[in-house]
Amino acid sequence: MHYTKLLTPILATLLLLFLSPVIHSTTVNDTPISGTSDTPINEDSFYMKKVDEADKACAEGKWREAESALVEALREEPGNPSNVLLISNLGIIRYNMGQDSLAIATLNEAHALAPSSVTILSNRARILAANGYDDMAYADYDRILKLDSMEISARLPHCLFALRRHAFATAKKDFEFMQRNFPETIDTEIAGASVLSGTGEFEAAIPYYSRILQKRKDAEYYSGRAYCYLLTGSLQEASDDINAALELTPDDGELFLYRAALNKMRYRPADAEADARRAVELGVDKGRASKFLSKPFPDNK
Repeated sequence: MHYTKLLTPILATLLLLFLSPVIHSTTVNDTPISGTSDTPINEDSFYMKKVDEADKACAEGKWREAESALVEALREEPGNPSNVLLISNLGIIRYNMGQDSLAIATLNEAHALAPSSVTILSNRARILAANGYDDMAYADYDRILKLDSMEISARLPHCLFALRRHAFATAKKDFEFMQRNFPETIDTEIAGASVLSGTGEFEAAIPYYSRILQKRKDAEYYSGRAYCYLLTGSLQEASDDINAALELTPDDGELFLYRAALNKMRYRPADAEADARRAVELGVDKGRASKFLSKPFPDNK
């Protein structure tokens, strides 16, 4: 997955920074950077040419060229106070190049230079999460919310990570905060569906899933609502959602397990068994599927 949208257009930001008419402290990407009228920008400097090259390369998805340009700019002016912006973008570029460990190390460097930057923390959290470092990502989202409690882009993943950690009280507080401050947004609907279904309030979760599906016809939301329908006995509705999800993701073993449960509830044991075996073929744990079988799986299968 690429995070192109997280990149800050560097040249435009630096132009605004250095053309400031008075000495002051401004913020770039939530990072305090000094600007001064005594340091007029030289658009023809090697540093700015490389920044411009990096911007153009990013716009075209030419990540190796963008990386090379930023590295040359940083080497040219290692003491430039705007380098934290370049380093942050360099981390995202390296992630887009598939250099995950180096991307995290680069964002660690940016964070050390600007520890109160919400943007740098957000970028690092997303990359940590994408690489399976859930605890570290959760810690970054926690830091973001302490810096800015109204940062909704951090509030939802913080809520979902809390659920995954079985920190249900924290997840519920996140959801309630979003309801108060960001009502009717898609992020609040996702938080509501996740928290309510994750804490066993399946009937209450269904309207949240329904409102999400009005905007996003994604398999995961059909699947989530199907699960709620199954557990509240709405079998036809569950069937419709499972079928809709399977059209989008036909190789999702979890959906076949749901359909096995549905078929068992409809007294169709042969169909339930076939779906359970297909679920296992697609990676579902045998133990979870065994309740739908007439005889256990062979040990070698």
